[in-house]
Amino acid sequence: MFSPPSKRSSLSARKNVPVQRDGNSTPLAENRRPMHDSPAVPNRPATGTPAPWVSRLSTLARIPPAKRSDRGDEVDAVQPVYVGEFPQVVREAQVMSLQNHVPADASISGGMDKETSLAWIICGNRLFIWNYLSPAASRKCIVLDLPSTTSENGDTGRSSFQTNDWLLCVLNWHSSKENVSKVVQQSNSAGIVMCNKKTHTLIFWPDIYNADRIPPLTSVAISDLEATKLLQNGKAIANKQWQKDKLGHNVAKLCSINSLIASAIPAATNSCIALACSSNGVLWRLLCSPSGIQCSQIEHGMPNIYSQGSDNSPLVASKGYPRSLTWHSFRRSLDDPTRQFLLLTNREIQCFAVKLSSEFDVSKLWSHEIVGTDGDLGIQKDLAGQKRIWPIDLDVDSDGKVITILIAIFCKDRVTSSSYTEYSLLTMQYKSGVDIAKPIGEKILEKKAPIQVIITKARVEDEEFLFLMRLKVGGKPAGSAVILSGDGTATVSHYWRNSTKLYQFDLPYDAGKVLDASVFPSSDDSEDGAWAVFTEKAGIWAIPERAVLLGGVEPPERSLSRKGSSNDGSLQDERRNVSVAGHIAPRRASSEAWDAGDRQRGGLSGVARRSPQDEESEALLSQLFHDFLLSGQVDGVLDKLKNSRAFEREGEINVFTRTSKSIVDTLAKHWTTTRGSEIALSVVSTQLVEKQQKHQKFLQFLALSKCHEELCIRQRESLQIIMEHGEKLAGMIQLRELQNMISHGSASGLGNYYGSDTRTSGALWDLIQLVGEKARRHTVLLMDRDNAEVFYSKVSDLEEVFHCLERQLKYVISEDMPILVQFQKSHELSNACVTLFSAASQYRSEHHLWYPPPEGLTPWYSKSIVWGGLWSLASLMRALLNETSRLDDSARLDFYSNLEVLSEVLLESYSNAITAKIERKEEHKKLLEEYWNRRDTLLDSLYQQVKNFVQAKLQESTIESEEKYKDMLIKLSSRLLSIAKRHGAYQTMWSICCDVNDSELLQSLMHESMGPKGGFTCFVFEQLYESKQLSKLMRLGEEFQDELATFLKQHQDLLWLHEVFLHQFSSASETLHALSLSKDDRSISSIEEIESNGSRCKLTLAKRKHFLNLAKISAMAGRNVGYELKVKRIEADLNILQLQEEILRHIDDNEEKQSMEQKLLSPIDLIEQCLKIQNRELALRAFDVFSWTSASFLRSNTSLLEECWRNAANQDDWGKLHQMSITEGWSDERTFEILKEKILFQASSQCYGPDAETFEGRFDEVLPLRQESSELSNFKDTGSSLEAVLMQHKDFPDAGKLMVTAIMLGSVWGSSSEDGSPTGMNYDEPYPME
Repeated sequence: MFSPPSKRSSLSARKNVPVQRDGNSTPLAENRRPMHDSPAVPNRPATGTPAPWVSRLSTLARIPPAKRSDRGDEVDAVQPVYVGEFPQVVREAQVMSLQNHVPADASISGGMDKETSLAWIICGNRLFIWNYLSPAASRKCIVLDLPSTTSENGDTGRSSFQTNDWLLCVLNWHSSKENVSKVVQQSNSAGIVMCNKKTHTLIFWPDIYNADRIPPLTSVAISDLEATKLLQNGKAIANKQWQKDKLGHNVAKLCSINSLIASAIPAATNSCIALACSSNGVLWRLLCSPSGIQCSQIEHGMPNIYSQGSDNSPLVASKGYPRSLTWHSFRRSLDDPTRQFLLLTNREIQCFAVKLSSEFDVSKLWSHEIVGTDGDLGIQKDLAGQKRIWPIDLDVDSDGKVITILIAIFCKDRVTSSSYTEYSLLTMQYKSGVDIAKPIGEKILEKKAPIQVIITKARVEDEEFLFLMRLKVGGKPAGSAVILSGDGTATVSHYWRNSTKLYQFDLPYDAGKVLDASVFPSSDDSEDGAWAVFTEKAGIWAIPERAVLLGGVEPPERSLSRKGSSNDGSLQDERRNVSVAGHIAPRRASSEAWDAGDRQRGGLSGVARRSPQDEESEALLSQLFHDFLLSGQVDGVLDKLKNSRAFEREGEINVFTRTSKSIVDTLAKHWTTTRGSEIALSVVSTQLVEKQQKHQKFLQFLALSKCHEELCIRQRESLQIIMEHGEKLAGMIQLRELQNMISHGSASGLGNYYGSDTRTSGALWDLIQLVGEKARRHTVLLMDRDNAEVFYSKVSDLEEVFHCLERQLKYVISEDMPILVQFQKSHELSNACVTLFSAASQYRSEHHLWYPPPEGLTPWYSKSIVWGGLWSLASLMRALLNETSRLDDSARLDFYSNLEVLSEVLLESYSNAITAKIERKEEHKKLLEEYWNRRDTLLDSLYQQVKNFVQAKLQESTIESEEKYKDMLIKLSSRLLSIAKRHGAYQTMWSICCDVNDSELLQSLMHESMGPKGGFTCFVFEQLYESKQLSKLMRLGEEFQDELATFLKQHQDLLWLHEVFLHQFSSASETLHALSLSKDDRSISSIEEIESNGSRCKLTLAKRKHFLNLAKISAMAGRNVGYELKVKRIEADLNILQLQEEILRHIDDNEEKQSMEQKLLSPIDLIEQCLKIQNRELALRAFDVFSWTSASFLRSNTSLLEECWRNAANQDDWGKLHQMSITEGWSDERTFEILKEKILFQASSQCYGPDAETFEGRFDEVLPLRQESSELSNFKDTGSSLEAVLMQHKDFPDAGKLMVTAIMLGSVWGSSSEDGSPTGMNYDEPYPME
């Protein structure tokens, strides 16, 4: 049935088993059968799976040949896996119990604690405790002697096997620390609270690791209080002598303790609270501390032993309740002083809140009826055929959101009159919107799903058997549950594809019962792992998820117990099985289930399976390679593999990749977990070298058979992975040598701070334990292996080293450690990482001809999982740089060098990843930014450390010399400079050059670092520009003219200087003109295409005028064709700038004026400001803007032009002028003299007069003086003219003739040009002034 993953020696397996009569396996089996029924095969138990220690058919032989594999993660995972042997001291105690002829029906207590990973078992009067996740070689067992007063009959010193029925809770005093820290350092602070179900005796060990110094505390307070309760209720017997001698014994017969839970008190030392419920309906609270045990009863409406349902219905059982207590898994934090627990009664779930303190306050939060008349709330009673309903047990998932209850219902079929029991699971969840921390309301829960019926018509069991059942939830597959029966079986229930599937774990009677079940911690702590089953005599087994999915079927028996199962089959049947097929594994307890499971495997889409074609191809490749190792011949290999379609898969699933992986991941057959870590590790190097030699042979096989060429063409990624297996092997070998050096105290570094046991200590050893433990938890088939063995065997998973560095570094190097220890540990881990990369690089260099073309392929050491771990370690070391003053000079330099090399490795990892992404044309911007940021952070910190060290040395020196400072700085930063140059850390390069003040070094780096966008040269130019060292910049530019030209394109305020220097005056004029009219200073300091965060130069109006004048001079100096027009355009822009200055003079000092002084106003803004200010001079200057801009601007802003005319007309009182002309009787000469001073006249002369100057058109083309005077037919339909605009004036009805006369006279008067007018310019091009 169950096949352990590795073969065990028959001799070692039998060495602890006493000699038995007639070859029987154990005395227990002997007590149950006649002497003449000895089996045909010696040492063979009666039925089922053999106990692992029994010398029966080899456990490896019971694995079918097709299923065998040296790869621990590829052994057939459909069967349960044996993962944990009992400690030797437990085995010896069990043997001693057998020799003492313990009765066959003696009960055994044992269990598993998920939080602390501790397993416990009681043999005789001793309690054994060990960590079941620890490898057997390093497993330590704590042995505690039970106080002699625990005997049920009161006989001191006499063992009481009949009452070995205990409830036990493990208390982790350091629960605030995450569980993963146990991998690095096992918990050394825990307590235990235990209670005997029958005698009610309480035992409290404050510290099990110091039990020899701190004795346990015992109490019978519960029995005493129960006796007092009975006396008070008038139910005691009057015989006082009976009360004195037999009271406790008889009370124990009346009730038993059903459940016990306990929790540590955060604010107290080695103190806890415990809660217990007894079958008489009482809930007890216990306060346990080193000073004593206090006991009291909780009065919160607990149901009485004689009570029934609220409607007196006989369908709901009440005897033996409440059944179960469990802590609610929801908790704000591990230090939260308040915790919730759930209580299962005969018809409801009750929730309480308890304060974890010496006050021990308990308050009821809510209750939910699960057995009642409303089927929507739970189980509906009063249905036809129902006779009795038992809520048996409940459990809560890890998130605290789903509550699962095991229900048993006694029914009777009306037709056949047969009785049966129905088992089902009821899942409840919190309603939407309910705060789990503070649930308020009457209806808190609701059904998550319909009731899952486990067995519809099961065998009728007695109530005592039902009450021994327990429920566990949380393992894989997700949503599965384990039901433990009282007679030693475990059944996994999994709801899948709308039906419930059962998987029954069962052992033969001589192997003992299943004592408990738990869940292995997941490898990434994100969810629970596989189910773990703790047996009485056969150790600990794991039930893989695959086994439940493939082996789960409808049960062939009508029972969750052993009654009627195939384990009770005749011995003769099994003898026949052995005689017919001695080398085949015997059928499991429920053989029909296995057969049915096999039939269903093809349809299980939820289980990832390889195709038969892949398996055949891999088998063929393995056989061909094996033949090559024997004969050295490769004839026809390529054709055979092509015909088997071995070249059709890419990546990890390629058959060549899988074969390579099997070579490097082979588990060593000669390793054993019972010989100790030192003996096991002594063969590591030999094993790794053997793997390396075999992998090299595999490469030769690929080359000689021409499969290498085929892979290089068709499956580059697969070939890359195969070669990386060789890299990882080389790295693992070097890592083992490094560990060997450390363990022997010969490793160079900062000294040893770990103590005497250096062979199994240190940061590297802790890291190996972390990675190995994660692999063991991820693959239950490796649970019986040592952590170091798993680590050195799983070569292909070398990336997990860096994953653990990223996620769990704080458990290897914590802030609580002495600072010197932190330095030592980080130094050790840094050496390990660098060693792996160096070995991989050397292997790649030596075998570069074997590699496929690298384009688009990402090396294993350039994946995110790797650089994430490197960055975590580098960040820690960078933080420790501030503490290097505590070290001597050599140690400081050594630590600095380690971080320097680690930084180089990290940056190289990033660089390769970015290159691969670019080659694959994938998005890489975020990765590139992350690379830049981390590069600058690390290198800046390293350089600052160099400067601090040099300055400290100079201060210690009596002679301070600048040359000495430079020499030391250059010497210590030489490698850092090389790294910075390799990875484009321009800021670090610039800082070094500035601090040593070496222009030759600067120019050399500028020549060598010719990267994109000008490289380091443009960066230097930018730094000089920001520091206003313009002359030095221009002198360097003479040597780097191409880079200077690239740089000056982004800095036009320097470009014109360069152009003048080159006598390119026309180009300089264009540059200066564009520079003067640039908006938002973009042309001054554009940083869109370069890496610069410097301040920008602000262009004031004065600077703009200065640039315009220089542009005018340059244009005149160049004298290119058309330079006259260029000069006129510049003059026009000068006039517009002068208008802005004039506008500013008319504005009061405020924020608006300050804003206008810092920017160039557009022509429209200038015109609007002229209209807004209401000044006669500015009203006239508004027309200058239209004249100095382009014709397109004039045509597109006709409405604004009309507004300017209205503003010009408003500058004079035309109604008053009209009255004066009538009163005074103006002559034509007088009228002309008067109108000549008016804005309307002057504007008309400026726009329409003989001396009017505009660019690309005339005002009359856009707005004619009078409609009938327009000669352009396209304006006749518009009805727009200057006269029409003036007709809208309020004085036009009276003074209209005078206003028209003014514009008409102005249009023919030429003397207005004496004030100067702009020259025509062409503004058809996009022009900033418009």
